[in-house]
Parts: sequence; C-alpha cells; structure tokens
Amino acid sequence: MWENSAGAFAQAVTAGASYIETDCQVTADGDVVLFHDDTLQRLTGDDRAVSTVRTAELRDVFAEHGGLLTVDEALDAFPETRFNIDVKTDAAAGPIGALIAPHTRRVLITSFSDSRRRRALESTRQAGAMERPATSGGRASIVALRALSALRVSPGAALREVDAVQIPIAQGSFRVLTPALLRAAHRHGVEVHVWTVNDPAQMRELVDLGVDGIISDHADIALRTIGF
Repeated sequence: MWENSAGAFAQAVTAGASYIETDCQVTADGDVVLFHDDTLQRLTGDDRAVSTVRTAELRDVFAEHGGLLTVDEALDAFPETRFNIDVKTDAAAGPIGALIAPHTRRVLITSFSDSRRRRALESTRQAGAMERPATSGGRASIVALRALSALRVSPGAALREVDAVQIPIAQGSFRVLTPALLRAAHRHGVEVHVWTVNDPAQMRELVDLGVDGIISDHADIALRTIGF
C-alpha cells in the first residue's frame, strides 16, 4: 500500500484517525493529486516529474497500490476526516483554492514556502470560501520562531495568521523543538505539531513535553500509544 493512496487513507480512518497529513502536486492535466515527491523515481523507478504525467496514467500506476486520489476526491471520499495538506509546488497554490473552499473548516494548508502557502490561502478566499482554512507556518516562520524564542523575544509578527507550526524534533544536529519554542508558540495560541515520529516511546515523550500533535507514518501505533 503506497503512502497518500486511497487505501492508505482508508486504513488510517479505520484505525481511528481523525486527521490525515498529505501532500499535493499537479499533473500534466492540471489536476491536483495527492503525491509527495516531485518525481515518480522513489516509488516506481521512473524519473519523470509528476507535472509531466497525465492523470489517467498516474491512476494506472497507483491502481495496484491503493489507488490515486485528487484533492477533491479525497475530501469527498472521507467527509468526516480533517486534512493537513502540504502544497508542494507553486502550480498547486492556485487551483487548490476552489477545491478546498467548501471544506475550509476541516482543512489545514501548509507549505515549506510561506509565500506559496499565502497564495494558496488567497486562492481559497478568491474561490468564495466563507472563512479561511487553518494554516501552518512555512520555513521562514519556523526559523523566526526558533531564533526569537531562544532570545526570549516575542515572535508575534512571525506568527501572524498562523494556527500551527509543524517541525521536526531536530534538523541534523540542530535541535528545532525546544521548551522555549513551545512556550512562545503557545503564548500566541499557535499549536506545535512534530513530524515524523514512529517510535512509541518518543511519542510519549513529546506529549509529556506539551506538543499538540504528532505526524506519524503509523496511525495505528500513534493511536494506541497516545490516542490523539
């Protein structure tokens, strides 16, 4: 079963997951599909970019591995599930707005690029959304929060209109998640979500530290361990 597939999502929901983290790319047909990588290389050995592959062909590739989903298909297929969608490319920032506009109460938009994230939010507004979706700050927001919290300086401007930050515990030898970062985020009403955690003992440590969410490859293990 491949990641980001209909089958993988169904398994997570069956296990009891209320939230699904996923990623989106745009195909050669302009469809916004749930796919993490820029190319097919890691999953299939094909080095073509997703943006050069027709949607029908991508469906054939996924057919025996859980099934391909577009963003709108996923929102329709799992109407009670909340989605955390990472906008991976600039090409997805525009068309995603109309797809999530009817579902903003159960979608969080994120991207490593703050400018791309803001474009996706603006496209949602332009599509007629009654309210903006939740959003997680990009790399620039996280860097500012980490640096300013260490200096005990308010990161308020960096967290304006941000509902969460989603971070690794560490980047190489550099510790990203710190008690100071957690305190600063929480003072501004911003949640801290940590990725990607698959070890139960580490999950429990993070909950004890005060994180608000954990992104894991194994929903069943996470739910048994911490019950988010």
